[in-house]
Amino acid sequence: MVSYKIVARFTVIFTISLFLLRCSGHQSSAVNVVGSTSVQPFAELLAEDYIAADPSRNVEVQGGGSTAGLQAILNDLADIGMCSRALSSEESAQFNQIVIARDGLAIVVNPHNPVETLSSTQLRGLFSGAIKNWKEVGGADSTIHLITREEGSGTRESFVHLVMDKERISRRALTQESNGAVKELVRNDPAAIGYMSLGLVDSSLRSVRVDDVEATSEQVISGNYKLARPFLFITKGDIKPETQHYLDFVLSDTGQKILETEGLVRVK
Repeated sequence: MVSYKIVARFTVIFTISLFLLRCSGHQSSAVNVVGSTSVQPFAELLAEDYIAADPSRNVEVQGGGSTAGLQAILNDLADIGMCSRALSSEESAQFNQIVIARDGLAIVVNPHNPVETLSSTQLRGLFSGAIKNWKEVGGADSTIHLITREEGSGTRESFVHLVMDKERISRRALTQESNGAVKELVRNDPAAIGYMSLGLVDSSLRSVRVDDVEATSEQVISGNYKLARPFLFITKGDIKPETQHYLDFVLSDTGQKILETEGLVRVK
């Protein structure tokens, strides 16, 4: 398992890069959005539509992970942080949080993998390393290749909270730093299994049913699909008018329709 010292070092490096970027001549009117790589592509789509309506607007979106997003807000290096997990009680006291949508956490395999459903117990067994071969859960006789996210990722923290109970993710799991990297590995490996934002799953992957419930927006809305999490925009203190205007757009019917079209569950 990656140590928290490594996570902290990465966060410091990322924070310094944000500081240098912000001091390199960017317009003060720009709305800087930083954080979760799960939320990032949706924030980019929202920003594109927002700017298209008025080209004088400027919204800049960067990834880095949920932890990096929170640190950027804490250090006044971004206007909005993106987070793909629920905040702790301590974090809730430090930040203002705006739920912009809800997302299912999809368990993804290669389309050629015959396993179509896993129980929560089996899923925990796979990612803890207790179950090592696909034949133990009705699949082919092949070693399971686990794909996980890095420490500090909101997606990983949500997965650990929703699935792992008190078990740890196996050290055999291959760690990736974005949804895109997880997608690339799983779609090219029939023995791989990973987890990612439901809104980013495409035809190159297949979502496994969990406890015989399909991972769909409808099942997330109904509450039947239990692997669900909030997508958050994070701020702190007073925010500038440009930031509030962008937030208003994201929560408007137009912004919510964009997120819904992309497979997320709207909150308004």
